[in-house]
Amino acid sequence: MKPRVPTKKIYVGDVAVGGDAPISVQSMTYSDTRDVEATVAQINRLHFAGADMVRVAVPDMEAALALKAIKEQISLPLIADIHFNYRLALEAAKWVDAVRLNPGNIGEKSRITEIVKACQERNLPIRIGVNSGSLEKEFDQKYGPTAEGMVASAEYNIKYLEDLGFTDIKISLKASDVERTVDAYRMLRPKVPYPFHLGVTEAGTIFHATVKSAIGLGTLLLDGIGDTMRVSITGELEEEIKVGKAILKDSGRVKDGLNIISCPTCGRIEADLVSAVAEVERRTAHIKAPMDVSVMGCVVNAIGEAKHADVAIAFGKGQGLIMVKGEVIEKLPEDQLVDQFVEEVEKMAETYE
Repeated sequence: MKPRVPTKKIYVGDVAVGGDAPISVQSMTYSDTRDVEATVAQINRLHFAGADMVRVAVPDMEAALALKAIKEQISLPLIADIHFNYRLALEAAKWVDAVRLNPGNIGEKSRITEIVKACQERNLPIRIGVNSGSLEKEFDQKYGPTAEGMVASAEYNIKYLEDLGFTDIKISLKASDVERTVDAYRMLRPKVPYPFHLGVTEAGTIFHATVKSAIGLGTLLLDGIGDTMRVSITGELEEEIKVGKAILKDSGRVKDGLNIISCPTCGRIEADLVSAVAEVERRTAHIKAPMDVSVMGCVVNAIGEAKHADVAIAFGKGQGLIMVKGEVIEKLPEDQLVDQFVEEVEKMAETYE
């Protein structure tokens, strides 16, 4: 894994993005923002799911005016998502912690100038959100919906903000397919110092979005690219946060919680491994210590994997082994293994506190 690329640190509310700040995970409500109660309810769901910040759509002035009441009732930093109408950004800037713009559909540059001024007055960052499907006409005509076109649009708009003396910028370069998304982020990364918001847009339902995001975001994270991220799943609030945090952990960018290693099911297994792994996941979900634990269904894989695990089970026929740091500490009947395993995991987790 490559070292994380250093970037300028900005703040969305009290959450730092970039620099040495942890990589944050965010989501977006799908409620009608004009419905304050429903939007606050969704934001609170995201808060309890572990989101670091939240974005809401602002499609009209009624939605923009609702932001004041929403902000008063939440604790997460609030980002306004603006398209087409720059006046919505001017109103939203009075209440939110950041503004997301798609330069391709805002229109005249004088309108962006007004938005920049409003954000400067309140020290709000701006996310330049470039989407391959809505590039400015000149870039679409020259490059088409390509990574090159996305990067050209981002560079143009970054320079425009810089020329106005504005540098509290973060950038996203999203396409609906993984390859273009990864290519665009890789292409722009060496050219600018600003933090990147990662995401594959319009990724689909939970299965497809999880696969696309794991490949795209995971690839970029392994490259050292990325400061904040969203896994875009159709209609799945908590799952966006759950999958995002899993990608961060399994890419190695976050050392938080257990890495549960379990073997694929095969004909050698002589225990109910599926149920055992599910029970282990449930009973250890609260543990934040960065440990590797192993639940294996036979000795063929178990002994080798267990050498490298902090705590491990090696199931056999009607019985099994408990191993700690590669050493066998117990041989127990099958129905006692999970209880003893969880006890050993919790005991070791206490040494991390």
